[in-house]
Amino acid sequence: MNIPKLKIGNITSNIPIVQGGMGVRVSLSSLAAAVANEGGIGTISSIGLGDITAHKNEYEKISREALIREIRKAKNMTKGNIAINVMEVLSNSEDLIRTAVKEGIKMIVIGAGLPLKLPAIVEDNSVNLVPIVSSGRAAGIILRVWDRRYGRTADGFILEGPLAGGHLGFSNEQLDQIDDYSLEKLLPDVLSAIKSYEEKYDKKIPVIVGGGIFDGKDIARMLSLGASGVQMGTRFVCTVECDVSHEFKQAYLEASEDDIVIIKSPVGMPGRAIKNKFLKNMENNGKLKIKCPYRCLTACKVDKAKYCIAKALLNSCEGDVDNGLIFCGQNAHRINKKVSVKELFSELCAELKAA
Repeated sequence: MNIPKLKIGNITSNIPIVQGGMGVRVSLSSLAAAVANEGGIGTISSIGLGDITAHKNEYEKISREALIREIRKAKNMTKGNIAINVMEVLSNSEDLIRTAVKEGIKMIVIGAGLPLKLPAIVEDNSVNLVPIVSSGRAAGIILRVWDRRYGRTADGFILEGPLAGGHLGFSNEQLDQIDDYSLEKLLPDVLSAIKSYEEKYDKKIPVIVGGGIFDGKDIARMLSLGASGVQMGTRFVCTVECDVSHEFKQAYLEASEDDIVIIKSPVGMPGRAIKNKFLKNMENNGKLKIKCPYRCLTACKVDKAKYCIAKALLNSCEGDVDNGLIFCGQNAHRINKKVSVKELFSELCAELKAA
């Protein structure tokens, strides 16, 4: 098959692959630029870029400056398409979004909540707004509210299924019936939810699917079902350009399928991670002492949390995996070597053409 281009508003990607935004400090400028150079859409995660121990009065400023540095680094390395990923539940999400727009970013990907006020934050119609959803119902709510309040529609959606890494938009009960919430079953509902808005605004609203997408065959299957592209995160962790530590990547390479588990995050959501020494210690010891000078996540209940998730993710990213949390997708155990982003794209494209 010929590889179709992915068009999101005024952005055209030669390869229909969006690299997922992975925090804390997993997907930075180096990885995003490398993906963009291969014709995909590279994504910088805005989560946890600043000093998480900073005083409340400094946290927002430090985070803003760190994001600016990453955006400018990426722009110096590529002329391709760069997106920014933001979590709705971040206490400084609005500041991060405005900063990205000011720095010339033309695609804002936002998840972990319904971004019902996003068009009021980003009034520039040349900036593409792409919410992350886990159901047609969520997409429908966003579309109705944006249409009614702002006379604007989404420029695209990323549909994340239950096989994704990190925090999941599904309840534990839904995850127990995971086959009922496969991308194959969720995608038609989202396509149905956007149809009338595509007609009203006379524009294509592409749906990019993510969660469990591993190879070119997976990409071909999703495109045949009506997706316009795919989002891939886990596959990019063990690339040369990903900035995480050797120890973090090694945990992926050594993980078995049984090592990949669903956990209850301190923010109250289920998440998917590698069961390592840190998680085993948490099961046995219960709770760590937490000092939180600044609440980076509005959903985090500090008094009830067993550990600081930002600190745990940062530890792993920097190499202290025994005291850190390692988020991953369900298929992380299938990765068996480190490769460059160029090599990964070559492999994926060859598989996609063959499929």
